[in-house]
Amino acid sequence: MNKENILKSSIAALFSFLTIGALTFLTYKTEFGVFLIASFGSTMVLLYGYPESPFAQPKNIFFGHLLTALVGVICLYILPFPSYILIPIAVGLGVGFMILLNVTHPPAGGNPVIVVMGGVSLEYLLSPIITGSIIILVFGVVLNKFILKKKYPK
Repeated sequence: MNKENILKSSIAALFSFLTIGALTFLTYKTEFGVFLIASFGSTMVLLYGYPESPFAQPKNIFFGHLLTALVGVICLYILPFPSYILIPIAVGLGVGFMILLNVTHPPAGGNPVIVVMGGVSLEYLLSPIITGSIIILVFGVVLNKFILKKKYPK
């Protein structure tokens, strides 16, 4: 371990704590709705650990989460299959569309699983997907661009 890795991991841990903490607070301590999903935890790894990655760029984070959640919702309400068939179809389509549209964000690949297992409504796209992603991106830009003075987004 060197000083640079210790500093990088400490900053990533702190901002992951702050970002997920804000989403958790909004979800559990306000009446505004749900802002937190499991795949946002994985987003923290890319956003704060590897912000230079194409997968950590704002368009990938926002549209990757939105696209895969939308695919999950569409599959859930249109395809008449049991979950054990529906989940792999939705994940496969979500991953395929992210790559096709150049908005790949690996953590978003889990969103169709969350959507199908949770049986969510179309409202899920607004909250937590859209609102949560925007909050994450605000934190990400503040840390990377304004505090750490990195060229973010690339």
